[in-house]
Amino acid sequence: MTKTESIYNKYIHLGMMKSLSLKLDENVFKETEEITNELKCARNRYINDALALYNKYNKRQILKEKLKRESALAKQDSMQILEIFEQLDNRSEAV
Repeated sequence: MTKTESIYNKYIHLGMMKSLSLKLDENVFKETEEITNELKCARNRYINDALALYNKYNKRQILKEKLKRESALAKQDSMQILEIFEQLDNRSEAV
């Protein structure tokens, strides 16, 4: 038994697996069958691994966009603070 199968079996026994009805495009299904046969991997395990990878990718994309938005907000605040400091500096030079 491979490590992946062992983990899979633990999830089944712990009741942590969910059943899902899935409709795939014909070409995606055929390609998946070819790959799983070549890898000697269960289709279910392959789809689980693929979704886990896709979830990881999308989480990173979401985080990237969130950081972009927050960085833009921080930039605005920094520019306002810089402007205030420049005004204070200009006042101190005038005195």
